[in-house]
Amino acid sequence: MNELTANSHQPAAKKYSFPKEEHLCRKKLIEELFGRGSSFGLYPLRLVWLPAIASTTAPPQVLVSVSKRSFKRAVDRNYLKRLLREAYRLNKYRLLEADGGHPVDRLAIIYTGKEKKPFALVEKKLISGLERLLSDARPTAAPVG
Repeated sequence: MNELTANSHQPAAKKYSFPKEEHLCRKKLIEELFGRGSSFGLYPLRLVWLPAIASTTAPPQVLVSVSKRSFKRAVDRNYLKRLLREAYRLNKYRLLEADGGHPVDRLAIIYTGKEKKPFALVEKKLISGLERLLSDARPTAAPVG
């Protein structure tokens, strides 16, 4: 039995994709995100997010950015953006499969470090950021009673 048929018996396969519809590109939406959004930093990343009106299971629109001031060469910026997109693509299920949906409408992932970091560290920090985002953004996180 080859690998394709052996793996096809999994009950629910996660969809690891990052299609164009999930990319945040419109200037007006980006300005609104940075104008009204909340943010926190987890070195070497900074996450800026705009809450949704109600919890949803639809993926948020995501912006990935690397500073031209810190990385003069386009090759380095593109490499880091590729790392960030890949880390998000592999771990966005943490956001989408949260109990009761997630409260994020738009998300910006900004690389604030001054030097290139390995993929394992970037992915670890992004996972921490997504988990913190779920706990910070949840309006029912306050203790009841």
